[in-house]
Amino acid sequence: MNPRAIFFLWLALVAAEQAWLALLALLNLRHVRRHATEIPTAFAGAVDAGTRARSVAYTLERGRFGLFASLVSEGLTVAAVSTGFLGLLDDAFAGLPLGAYLWGAAFVLAVSICSWLANLPFSLYFTFSIEARFSFNRTTPKTFALDTLKGLALSLLIGLPVLLGLFWFMDRAGTLWWVWAFLALTAFELVMNLLYPLAIAHLFNRFTPLEDGRLRDRILELARRLAFRTKGIFVMDASRRSRHGNAYFTGLGPVKRIVLFDTLVSTMSEAEILAVLAHEIGHERRHHVRKSLALSIAFAFAGFWVLSLAVPWAPLYRAFGFAQASSHAILVLLAIAAGSFTFPFKPLASLWSRRYEYEADRFAVDGTGGAQGMVGALVRLSKDNLTNLTPHPLYSFYHYTHPTVAERVAALEAYARTKSASANAEASQANASPTRP
Repeated sequence: MNPRAIFFLWLALVAAEQAWLALLALLNLRHVRRHATEIPTAFAGAVDAGTRARSVAYTLERGRFGLFASLVSEGLTVAAVSTGFLGLLDDAFAGLPLGAYLWGAAFVLAVSICSWLANLPFSLYFTFSIEARFSFNRTTPKTFALDTLKGLALSLLIGLPVLLGLFWFMDRAGTLWWVWAFLALTAFELVMNLLYPLAIAHLFNRFTPLEDGRLRDRILELARRLAFRTKGIFVMDASRRSRHGNAYFTGLGPVKRIVLFDTLVSTMSEAEILAVLAHEIGHERRHHVRKSLALSIAFAFAGFWVLSLAVPWAPLYRAFGFAQASSHAILVLLAIAAGSFTFPFKPLASLWSRRYEYEADRFAVDGTGGAQGMVGALVRLSKDNLTNLTPHPLYSFYHYTHPTVAERVAALEAYARTKSASANAEASQANASPTRP
């Protein structure tokens, strides 16, 4: 395949991806407007007309903005490739008195900075306009700037050694360099999973152990009953940046922990918090984190194999404006092209993730003795976060890593009814059994 054909194939895939994403976005926006006055059964009595109206407005605002940002961002990428900007930038760095590895690292860093600068206006507008207008944003310009500087510093401290190491493998490790590079980066990823909750996360947020009291006692009892060992349950100062509430599970092995947003702790009842914790514990007890990590490693192996096939393919470099093949150029090319080549497969990963959420929800029902706490938590989170209560089915199927709240509530209530019916049947059978003297 010649460079021109490769370029137009990529361009066609970009157009197909953007057309598909735009179609989904427009379908979702129309669906939301059509059902703007409806309050789904799962939210009856919890969401009033005023909150529903704000939810619709927030969803429409985010949807229109997301569509615009996606089209502009992809348009800038196409422009950079079409005008030969990447090749010109590479040539500029080639003229500097740098070794081959530092030249490549500097080029990748420059491309990353260009991408960040292109997306910065969208990030600023979303944070300080959309989120602010709906009373979610609490990020100050100072905090935003500090977060940005910390992120850039981490990218240099972590990303630069990784890049240099990868260039070394590609240059010195022979024909099976991609296998050795995969193994090295997998080991690095596992180490980072251990270090993140202990060190890196603390650079951006403050994590404090849940204070003594009735809630902590009930949480420890729940963890003991569910055979969950953890280094602690922590409250994160999420309210410094946003009013959105959430919780998540992080870490592996001896450093695994559950993190609750302070915005969640301050708004939920104890029963709802316990249900959320039981759900997060369910992810660990059902080995979802390990399975997801294993799947990620399998995809990384496939990605390195594809990378090894693409490295010697000279027409690919010329298609994207490079004068010659190089390790740094192929990394940038695959980063640019991978999304357009793989977007049809995104729902497969989402289906996998949604199945895990259903499993964790059922674990929460078993762990807390009913569905009321989890249902209440989901409904409250949706209400407080102004979640889209009526997403278009095709839009949620493609984009959502979690089932919709209405789907989760229905599944929770059905599972609770099934458990109750099964328990009643067992009790009736036990009562009907003849007793022995």
